[in-house]
Amino acid sequence: MVTSIILMKIQRNKVNEVAEQLAGIEGFSEVFSVTGSYDLVAIARVKDNDSLSKLITNDLQNIEGIEKTDTMLAFKAYSRHDLEAMFDLN
Repeated sequence: MVTSIILMKIQRNKVNEVAEQLAGIEGFSEVFSVTGSYDLVAIARVKDNDSLSKLITNDLQNIEGIEKTDTMLAFKAYSRHDLEAMFDLN
């Protein structure tokens, strides 16, 4: 599994629309509106680098309103949330 964090600058009047579109694309597990230098942060979880490449270069390219992205590849997860989800039997 490949996890990536994508920081995005969005046209001011399109933040909600872009966030909803991203949330509907398979591969994006979370989308957050945030304060600071970026407007949205999306977490992508895909099976391999080829899938990530397709998600970033094809799927994001088709969404109107995205002005800039910075994509970070996660090496290791230290999140307690992820560990709890793995062992949740409910």
